Amino acid sequence: MSVAEPSTAIDPFEATPDGVYRDARVEVHAVQGPRPRRALRAVRTEHFDFVREGARIRLTHALRPEQIDDDLSGLLAEELFQPGWLRGPELFERLLTGIVLSTDPDPVVAWSAFYANTMARVSASLGGRPEGDRHGTIADYAHVYGIAEQSLAPGTALELGCCFGFLSLRLAAAGRSVIASDISVGTTSLLRAVAPHLGLEVETRAADAGRLPFADHSADNVLAIHLLEHLDAPHGDRVLHEALRVARRRMVVAVPLEDEADATWGHVRTISLDDLEAWGAATGRPYDVREAHGGWLIVDTAP
Repeated sequence: MSVAEPSTAIDPFEATPDGVYRDARVEVHAVQGPRPRRALRAVRTEHFDFVREGARIRLTHALRPEQIDDDLSGLLAEELFQPGWLRGPELFERLLTGIVLSTDPDPVVAWSAFYANTMARVSASLGGRPEGDRHGTIADYAHVYGIAEQSLAPGTALELGCCFGFLSLRLAAAGRSVIASDISVGTTSLLRAVAPHLGLEVETRAADAGRLPFADHSADNVLAIHLLEHLDAPHGDRVLHEALRVARRRMVVAVPLEDEADATWGHVRTISLDDLEAWGAATGRPYDVREAHGGWLIVDTAP
């Protein structure tokens, strides 16, 4: 979730007493029961209707409460963005936010349901109980989370670019002391508000991962999980330098292995196993590069 200019910033705590989310670019309506007849000029997909109203997008959905989880990302990508109807990561984030908030008048209740549903489905995927008729998003990254969790040294964890913070929440649920960091103030504020409703404690910090406000060797583990593909090479290099500086015992990096950067998810570059090898060798420390649901670089940072 990004933070735009102050006048148009995405507000994850926007109340929707009438079941309608409105911001500078989108208007999202939740309807109960069967979807109404398609409006003139509207595009209809399996789950959504949308129409352009000048510079704004007006979207309608009839999603059930059990469908409000991070597989919404897959729905939006498959039905609206990959076919080319809509474009841009900011618009994607606005629509996702609007769909979640349109489902309950209380934004914290709406987001808590989104988080709880997502966390349950991550656990189901890792437990070998994937649900049918899902749209891939959660199933794709659940196994990435599982590998990340198994790759950590004992002790505390700092997650960089945490986004919604699902991995940080899982680490906290496993008993670790966790700091979840992201450049987006909205994202970290949301995680801080929702975590207590899930019975979990996660410290949050809004920060650029390339300029961390943490002391040297202050976290046992530093994770950059599917972060570097969102950053250009100089910014990514700064993130690796900072992660190594802060990590007391281990740095864990994961990236997707793509032939082309997937702009739907905000990727700006591709990263290969050779890149990971070069980064590992440059640290001068013991490291491992592997391929499993993407590419991994694990560096032991302890002296």
